Amino acid sequence: FYQASSSEMFGNSPGPQNEQTPFEPRSPYAAAKAYAYWMTINYREAYELFACNGILFNHESPRRGETFVTRKITKAVARIKLGKQDKLFLGNLDAKRDWGYAADYMEAIWLILQQEKPDDYVIATGETHSVREFLIEAFEHVGLDWKKHVEIDPRYYRPTEVDLLVGDPSKAKKKLGWQAKVKFQELVRMMVNADLQLESIQASDRAV
Repeated sequence: FYQASSSEMFGNSPGPQNEQTPFEPRSPYAAAKAYAYWMTINYREAYELFACNGILFNHESPRRGETFVTRKITKAVARIKLGKQDKLFLGNLDAKRDWGYAADYMEAIWLILQQEKPDDYVIATGETHSVREFLIEAFEHVGLDWKKHVEIDPRYYRPTEVDLLVGDPSKAKKKLGWQAKVKFQELVRMMVNADLQLESIQASDRAV
């Protein structure tokens, strides 16, 4: 079986984070993922199971849940562009993440499962971008000034914030021949375009 783990496990460990980087989880979610990671290794070594860990950094797509910051941004951008909404409320704009395209990461998972021996891999783009950069790219894509629409709400700050996550996918590139294909700008624009289409369809449906 395959256990997908999260880059959140690294917490405040200095980046770029690879398979040897110690975990410093900063949330209950991250701590639970670290537990699952070690349980996978335990069962692999104890029972010779084909059990692998994929430590996946943030992987996004138009299907991302609306409560996640990336989708929250792109959905709001679409609604603001279409006149359905005026303001977007966010927390820490300086947090940096390694954002990749979910479909690229699913290819990596498939490649992991095709190997002769089970192993653990960091799956990432190797690039880091701030929430602010994501905002700027999304709003500029539709010709809007983000500063006119975004307001900071302290409620969205995490009590134990992780300031920087960036993965080192060297092992995946060497052993799997994998690397991320979709770049940051393309990913942001893809998500904005999908939400523009979705919001337009919903508006048309209500008008009928």
